[in-house]
Amino acid sequence: MEPRGTWTAQSWQERTVKQQPSWPDLGALDSSLKQISTLPPLVFAGEARSLQAELAQVAAGNAFLLQAGDCAESFEEFSADNIREKLRVILQMAVVLTYSVGVPVVKVGRIAGQFAKPRSSDTEMVGDLEIPSFRGHIVNDATPTEAARTPNPERLVQAYHQSASTLNLLRAFTKGGFADLNRVHSWTQEFVASSPEGERYDKLAREIDRALSFMRACGIETEANSNLSEVDVFTSHEALILGYEEALTRRDSITGDWYDCSAHMLWIGERTRELDGAHVEFLRGVGNPIGCKVGPTMTGDELIELCEILNPSRIPGRLTLITRMGADNIEEGLRPLLRAISDAGHPVVWACDPMHGNTYTAPSGRKTRHFDDIVREIGGFVRAHRAEGTWPGGIHVELTGENVTECLGGGDELVDADLNSRYETVCDPRLNARQGVDLAFRVAELIQDFT
Repeated sequence: MEPRGTWTAQSWQERTVKQQPSWPDLGALDSSLKQISTLPPLVFAGEARSLQAELAQVAAGNAFLLQAGDCAESFEEFSADNIREKLRVILQMAVVLTYSVGVPVVKVGRIAGQFAKPRSSDTEMVGDLEIPSFRGHIVNDATPTEAARTPNPERLVQAYHQSASTLNLLRAFTKGGFADLNRVHSWTQEFVASSPEGERYDKLAREIDRALSFMRACGIETEANSNLSEVDVFTSHEALILGYEEALTRRDSITGDWYDCSAHMLWIGERTRELDGAHVEFLRGVGNPIGCKVGPTMTGDELIELCEILNPSRIPGRLTLITRMGADNIEEGLRPLLRAISDAGHPVVWACDPMHGNTYTAPSGRKTRHFDDIVREIGGFVRAHRAEGTWPGGIHVELTGENVTECLGGGDELVDADLNSRYETVCDPRLNARQGVDLAFRVAELIQDFT
């Protein structure tokens, strides 16, 4: 491997950079980025270090990662209700997983910054007109007109402010009683009572109820105990628009290290993970825990080299590898990679993204995913880890707290005809609230079987 030069927050600019918008006014872009660089950090270095310490426990097999949230956050669908309901689903899933797996669940939202999306082409045809592709609300608008699709750097500033507002509300909810275990469990009981598969999940819900009763009988005030009434929910997004990420990169006053203060955790996508590319170069130098998507074309040698670049000091919790291979490929495709990384001694977190490898176009013309395929991919992920003696450390899923109809199947058995009733995503299809909790129970069964 060639030695890499000294890292700076700007050194990515010397490398090939992919998936960036074609900004028409570079002066306006520079003005927006300078403005963002003077604004307060969205998160703090100490919080990122706390997340890394928790992820180190995942890497060691002593905790489980739940990373979940929007495919792409929306400027239009921004409200306290949406944030609350998304958080509610994450908390419900975490309670089910914590009880079932018997280890702490590290909760990381795809939230407060997940605005940008990679595209397979810079442009698309709408009738006879060729217009720029929609790259997420941080760049342009989804309306299929030339004006709406023209990248607008003022949106970068708007994304910062929406992220700040979202973080403010998240912190209030997670520390202000909304996340109290008794409350969250009552939501789970409501889900079980109204779920078509409620009987299947009732046993687990009743076990959690007995555990809470036992704690109260032992004199543990579940409402007054901060471990049971407050939670930490960290933020994450794909670090795609590198100018924005650079503008929020600050030197920590305590350690002197550089951190990307746009989120606690950043990840590199499948389309931008070239070893000599700009995205790998940028993220190798920040102190945050980072992730990288791992698709079916990844080889063991390439993955080892990626680990050496992104985590040369082999710090546990620093690097999360997020597999996205498709339900039919995961078990066979993952095992050689698990073996390679294990033999090389890299202390990574392995997480399964069961969404992106299972997307297809339904007869209605809508892009969708089937719940059964999502569960199948997680099942293959768990089996591969069992075969190689490694820990299936987490899941990475796209979901919303709203009652959308974007993914097929699940407890309500959504079919193709249902897709048009509430298909609201600005990009990829998401699990709805019921499907998200349903998935937590299914994952709980898989991991229970594993342990």
